[in-house]
Amino acid sequence: MPKISSDTLWELAAAEVQNRDTRCGEEDGGEPVSERTVFLVGSKAGGKTSILLRCLDRDEPSKPTLALEYTFGRRARGHNTPKDIAHIWELGGGTSLSDLVQIPITPVSISLRSFSVTLILDLSKPNALWGTMEKLLQAAQVQVEKVSSQAQRDEKSKAGAKHQVSVHRAARVLPKDYPDRELISPFPVSLLIIGSKYDIFQEMDSDKRKLVSKTLRFVAHYYAASLIFTSIKSENLMSKTKSFFSHLAFGLDRGKTVSSDSTKPLIIPAGSDSFSQIGSPPTTDVDITSLHAKNPKDLWKKVYERVFPPESTSEQQELKDPAKDPQYSEPQIDAMRTQKDQELEQYKKNAAKSWKGLELDTRDN
Repeated sequence: MPKISSDTLWELAAAEVQNRDTRCGEEDGGEPVSERTVFLVGSKAGGKTSILLRCLDRDEPSKPTLALEYTFGRRARGHNTPKDIAHIWELGGGTSLSDLVQIPITPVSISLRSFSVTLILDLSKPNALWGTMEKLLQAAQVQVEKVSSQAQRDEKSKAGAKHQVSVHRAARVLPKDYPDRELISPFPVSLLIIGSKYDIFQEMDSDKRKLVSKTLRFVAHYYAASLIFTSIKSENLMSKTKSFFSHLAFGLDRGKTVSSDSTKPLIIPAGSDSFSQIGSPPTTDVDITSLHAKNPKDLWKKVYERVFPPESTSEQQELKDPAKDPQYSEPQIDAMRTQKDQELEQYKKNAAKSWKGLELDTRDN
C-alpha cells in the first residue's frame, strides 16, 4: 500500500468536508455554505481585539491576545438558510511573533476558502507604523506565496488523482480597468488596512496627519487594498469598519462611501484611489532628489521616516518569549517560574561539578 503523507490526508479530508457541505446545501434546495478565513495582524495593543469584537457584535471585554488566537463568526443569508462561516485568526504581539503566520496560512486555508488579511495599524504611534506594516505584510506575503507554490507543485505531481485541491483561487487577478494596474504590486490575497485610534490621531499636528494619511493611501493603493480609519469610540466609524470587515468575512456589500480628505477619517475601498489623486509625498524641509530611493515605495518610506524616525530595537523591546512580556504577567505563576529557574541553574552547577569530579577520578585511575 503506498504511503500517504499527512498533508495529503488533510487535503483529502478538507475536500471531503467541502463536498459534503455542498451536497447538503443542494439537498436542502439552498445555496452551499460559504467559508472564508480572515487573518488579523497589526500593531501591538493597537485595538485589534476590540475592533474584532465590535465587528462580530460581541458584547464582551477585550483581553490581550496571547500569541495566536482563533475564533469564528456565523451569519445567515436569509430565513431558514445555512449560516456562512468566517474563520478568524488574530496574531498578538505586534511584529514579535510574525513567525506564527505559517499556522493560519496553509494550502487548505488559501485554496478551499476565500482568504484575506486585515492589517490594523495604531495611528497614535506613527513612529512604529511603517516598520509594523512592512514586517507583517512581508511575513504574510512570503508565507502565502510559499504555500501557493508548494500546493501547485503537489497538484501537478498528482495530476489525474480523483481528489484535487484547486490552488488557483490564491492568485489575485485585478480588473483590466483597475487604476494604475501596471504600476502597483497587488497583495496576493485581499487586504484591508485599518487605522485605529483615530480619536487620538485627530489631535496631532495637521501636517503630520496629512503625511500619515497620504502615506497609508499610497501603501493601500500600491497593494490594491482597502483603507479605513476608525475609532471604537465612534459608532459611525465602527459601523463603516464593520461593513468592510463583513465584506471579507461574509462577502457582504461594503458600501460606496469614499472619503480621501486628510482632515477627515479616510474611507477608501480598493480601486477607488489612484497615484495621481494621492500625489507626491508631502515634504517641506526634505529634498526628494537627495533621498536616493530605489522605487516609489522606497521614496515614500524615506520621506515618512524623516518625519517619524523608526523606533530603535532597544526601544521596541520585542520579546520572542511571551512568558517574559509584562502584559501577560501572573504574580504567583511568575514567582514559581523564577524559583524553578533558580533551581534549574543550581542543578546545572551541581551537575557540572559532578562531571568534573568524574573526569578527575577517570584520570587518576
